[in-house]
Amino acid sequence: MSPRKPKKEPAGAPAWMVTYSDMVTLLLTFFVLLLSMANMDKRKFFDAIGSLKGAFGFLQSSSVSEVNKPQVISYAPMDDDYVARLYNRVQSMLSRLRIDREIDLVQDRGAVILRVKEAILFDAGSSELKPQALPILREIAGLIKPLPLLLRIEGHTDNQPPADPRISNWDISVQRAVTVLKFYASEDLVPLDRMSAVGYGDRRPVAPDLGPDEQAINRRVEFVLENLNEYKEQLPYLIDAADQLPF
Repeated sequence: MSPRKPKKEPAGAPAWMVTYSDMVTLLLTFFVLLLSMANMDKRKFFDAIGSLKGAFGFLQSSSVSEVNKPQVISYAPMDDDYVARLYNRVQSMLSRLRIDREIDLVQDRGAVILRVKEAILFDAGSSELKPQALPILREIAGLIKPLPLLLRIEGHTDNQPPADPRISNWDISVQRAVTVLKFYASEDLVPLDRMSAVGYGDRRPVAPDLGPDEQAINRRVEFVLENLNEYKEQLPYLIDAADQLPF
């Protein structure tokens, strides 16, 4: 009997390795596709990297999280260049709508703020909108709605006590902010989940209360445009439209 000839191995990589490589390549492509569609969160990204390295035995995930994890803060205002460009855009829109004389536009606290005097929207001591205020509010809403930003409506008063001793300046400022928010929500002018209302009373004056002119400047409603997704300012009288309906 002639001796059995050894079986010839095919050239190249083993068949199982080709299949395995195809699977790994497909998985990599899948995760790259997911990553390209995801909203990157640096903290979660580094946590995931640490978990993967720990699972494959390169490094314990806790070590990676502690060493490589960036310091993430919950409040990150818009950068100065973006604020400047947004300010210029809003200013041109106000001029085109011919309401720039009734609204002060300022850059403050890393945001763009539309500042409207009390006399344009409310009677003294009242939280009911004037009829002539409604077209102005609609114009402001039309300006804000296309912008990919959040809107915080802030009520402010001067430091003079209200005529009615049963209410405070804080009460008036909150009622006015919520009144504007309700108007926008009732007419579907701005999405409810993009709005919040805050009352500051007389705690954030823009001018010292030295006389009637300065007090009139401090009595105002501000429309703060910001790109904050997770930050909630811990303040009294904070009403977040994402958590409760204003009606």
